[in-house]
Amino acid sequence: MTGSLHIAVLMGGWSAEREVSLMSGAGVAEALESLGHRVTRIDMARDVAARLAAAAPDLVFNALHGTPGEDGSVQGLLDLMGLRYTHSGLATSVIAIDKVLTKQVLVPAGIPMPGGRIVISEEVFAADPLPRPYVLKPVNEGSSVGVAIVTADGNYGQPIGRDVRGPWQEFDTLLAEPYVRGRELTTAVLGDRALGVTELRPKSGWYDYDAKYTDGMTDHIFPAPIPDDIAQACLSLAVQAHRVLGCRGCSRSDFRWDDERGVDGLFLLEVNTQPGMTPLSLVPEQARHTGMSYAELVQGIVDEAMREPPR
Repeated sequence: MTGSLHIAVLMGGWSAEREVSLMSGAGVAEALESLGHRVTRIDMARDVAARLAAAAPDLVFNALHGTPGEDGSVQGLLDLMGLRYTHSGLATSVIAIDKVLTKQVLVPAGIPMPGGRIVISEEVFAADPLPRPYVLKPVNEGSSVGVAIVTADGNYGQPIGRDVRGPWQEFDTLLAEPYVRGRELTTAVLGDRALGVTELRPKSGWYDYDAKYTDGMTDHIFPAPIPDDIAQACLSLAVQAHRVLGCRGCSRSDFRWDDERGVDGLFLLEVNTQPGMTPLSLVPEQARHTGMSYAELVQGIVDEAMREPPR
């Protein structure tokens, strides 16, 4: 375990996931203080570089979610400042936040992911880009922000109505993917070890942003009640994705499993390089099931970051 440190917890910011980041940052800061570290809390604003320079911490705990804290922007800033920081570095963050780049890296490595293509949002008002059902999602947002599942009997219209609320109103380009029926599974990786497999069962609808962060809207079942070969595949693929992308600290891989197709129905959807650390977040939950407290998880992330020199 690293000795007592001065750690700046970077949280908040201005992404769509600001509130979740503030909750993650608050939990991390309290855990660090309970471990004897000196903590400076920084709600990221445009003067973040000046505030970090004034604080001069031994380490920055990056508790930001979404852009610009998860897409390489903040990582590049911290690299230029010569500051150590938690979680993945610049190149990994740039790739993992972009769903298309992630496919281009992981699929050649043998990791199964749904197909798909980039579409101009205006195109969906004229015709479906894929046979229904399919999924439309932003290329570089996390936490299921802006995801729409377009089904034959859905209420988006045929074709999608221009005035109907959806990601086509917020983003100029979208990723269209075939919809994978079945079950939602997720696996956290800490360092080089997969912690387990959780099945997520929303009580209504699907596992969207609200279902992720609203208490009581989703049942988390750990360990997931799935066959051993599927569980082992999730663990193996999550570690492989973590390594191929060059992730550091912790990551979380999200899967869809078509349980009518066996292992051939398992697809990795995305890799989150800075998973949530809120009371409802999945990485702390999986760590707890393996006997690791929240504070021990936070300390483990800090220890890994301190083992590497500033980049």
